[in-house]
Amino acid sequence: MADTESGTAGARARKRVDARRNDETLLKAAAAAFVASGVDAPVRDIAARAGVGVGTIYRAFPTRAELIVAVYRHQVEECAAAGPALLAAGDSPYAALVRWIDLFVDFLVTKHGLAAALHSDDATFADLHRWFLERLAPVCADLLDAAAASGEIGSGTTAFELMYAVGNLCVGAGKDPRYDVRRVVGLMLAGLRRDPTAAGT
Repeated sequence: MADTESGTAGARARKRVDARRNDETLLKAAAAAFVASGVDAPVRDIAARAGVGVGTIYRAFPTRAELIVAVYRHQVEECAAAGPALLAAGDSPYAALVRWIDLFVDFLVTKHGLAAALHSDDATFADLHRWFLERLAPVCADLLDAAAASGEIGSGTTAFELMYAVGNLCVGAGKDPRYDVRRVVGLMLAGLRRDPTAAGT
């Protein structure tokens, strides 16, 4: 009896793992389709990217709003997970901060149509922006604190200030080929660096 129960539990665990993997495949495919065609990308295109039938997507995400929210949350979680991973990679905290901000810029400039959808009247999108800040601001704060503790940047810059500034710089991305958002963000990040010759002054 115990062996049977153990086998059943193992089968359920494998199904859960498979379901999570399938959902992740769908979300990555949807994200790619949104980047290419916006959030109104045809479901059949998303299904083709994921290698599944259209019905599979509708079973997992019955409405487009639910799919948009799931993609948004998945990308935010990936961005959040990257912060500790970059710090643990062994490079300097400032280098980790710069790489994380680069990922943050990726998130902001590639969510074609997502911002407009999130500010629509659809109740499905309520409170997502607040959650976005609550999820990512602590990650950014940890990176800033680590870089300040290492002496690479000065203290005093808050996560909200930095994320808000980067967000504003990203608004013009893609509107004029003369505007290189990554270069401008890089200049801002360089401005955070402490002058090594000023150490101890």
